[in-house]
Amino acid sequence: MEKPIILVTGGTGYIGSHTVVELQQSGFETVIVDNLSNSTLDVVDGITRITHTKPHFEQIDCLDGQGLSDVFKKYQNIKAVIHFAASKAVGESVHKPLLYYRNNLLSLLNLIETMMAHHAPHLVFSSSCTVYGQPDVLPVTEDAPVKPATSPYGNTKQIGEEIIGDAIHSGAPLQSILLRYFNPIGAHPSAEIGELPNGVPQNLVPFITQTAIGKRAQLSVFGNDYPTPDGSCIRDYINVVDLAKAHVVAIKRLLAGETGLVETFNIGTGRGLSVLELVNLFQQVTGVALPYRIVARRAGDIAQVWADPTKANTILGWKAETGIDDTLRSAWKWEQKQVIKKLRD
Repeated sequence: MEKPIILVTGGTGYIGSHTVVELQQSGFETVIVDNLSNSTLDVVDGITRITHTKPHFEQIDCLDGQGLSDVFKKYQNIKAVIHFAASKAVGESVHKPLLYYRNNLLSLLNLIETMMAHHAPHLVFSSSCTVYGQPDVLPVTEDAPVKPATSPYGNTKQIGEEIIGDAIHSGAPLQSILLRYFNPIGAHPSAEIGELPNGVPQNLVPFITQTAIGKRAQLSVFGNDYPTPDGSCIRDYINVVDLAKAHVVAIKRLLAGETGLVETFNIGTGRGLSVLELVNLFQQVTGVALPYRIVARRAGDIAQVWADPTKANTILGWKAETGIDDTLRSAWKWEQKQVIKKLRD
């Protein structure tokens, strides 16, 4: 029997590339669809070096419905899709809302319609803890109310979940697992792939590592007047490889027919760390001094959120396993490798 193929949109991106590695190491054949707007083709080489298997790659924008359809025609045994392709920066989304609504929602509509047309019934959706807004109770469970989003990015994740749920409840031949991530950080321990944003990083850890290596003059900490012990925001930082493994478990659950029509899982560690705690931990584990300054709060940020991952632990049998120290070391190793690579090139 032919092996099922897993289509990964945004598969050369940060989380997508780590997920392709885990899928291939679990015996799946993968097809990456990516427009390379925030990644490079070098990532495919990194995946290949880790897994000794080259993923199929198609440079297509998910806004191109015909292009997506052509991919399904070319690879006729696509049985499941993991949808990462989206614009993803909270702060940027506040300033460019229309870009975010177009990219994140039209791409999802195109994808669902294409999946239905080509009888690919299984979808894992890359959602976010931003759907909870500022939760009333911490840690936050999947039963917590979805609150009005504090950013257009967060809103696209809420609407994305609603689109999938509404399609399925209307009778569409689909099943979906919605994974609500907390804050992925770190890099593959091989340092073959990691987080490499184009331009100025929108996420904390690449900004930390770029500052530590001297690429940035100093780190900006957005606000020290939040209602938290040290005044900086608190987040649940999860190792990106642990996060990637959750997608493999979700795919296996869908393919085995073990899931309901739509299931939702928090993917986090269950532990909250403040921005300043993370900065201090990075300095401790690497021995590198990190210049930083406190600046004004950033639009769209909430004070604190961390996961209750009990549902994923029990139903999926998935658990975050990598400690924060090792995760920060992996991010630093990846950053150092980029500098060496630039010098060599």
